[in-house]
Amino acid sequence: MMKRSTRTMIAAALLAACAGLGVAQTPPPASPPKSVAATLNVYVFPNAGQAADQQSKDEGECYTWAVTNSGVDPFDLAKKAEAQKAQAEQAAQQAQQAGKGAGAKGAVKGAAAGALIGEIASDDAGEGAAYGAAVGVVAGRRKAKSAQQKAQADVKQQSQQAEQATAEQMGNFKKAFSVCLEAKKYMVKF
Repeated sequence: MMKRSTRTMIAAALLAACAGLGVAQTPPPASPPKSVAATLNVYVFPNAGQAADQQSKDEGECYTWAVTNSGVDPFDLAKKAEAQKAQAEQAAQQAQQAGKGAGAKGAVKGAAAGALIGEIASDDAGEGAAYGAAVGVVAGRRKAKSAQQKAQADVKQQSQQAEQATAEQMGNFKKAFSVCLEAKKYMVKF
């Protein structure tokens, strides 16, 4: 007679071998498709004992009614929100690129001004140009950094306004959707 631990090891080895061959594996059961309400994060309870197929039909009808009466289609709204997000990211990248080379541009402008002032003040255009270039680099970088910060703030504000508008439109749609379902004797919460 085999020891219990030996039998356990043999059983484990057989299970592992079968699993490797795909014998003991069964596919997981398919999940049922999400209802319209579940997709929209709206909770719907059939107060009058409506069957699942009737509820699905009613949700579809109310979806169409809500789109017509609110002027908002949540699936189109989601696509627009993604496009706005991509635009905001692109604008943020452009804002970061906007200040590149500002120090060099400032140096050139500063050197020109410094040379002129140096020539007038002390008959030494070279020294004036050097001082002017140094001041121009600092001024150019400050100006560029300020412009970048302003651009980034503008992008952030526009993004927040777009998100707020999207949330408001979605809220209006859910209200219309809920009113329709409540008229069909469902309890609705979102």
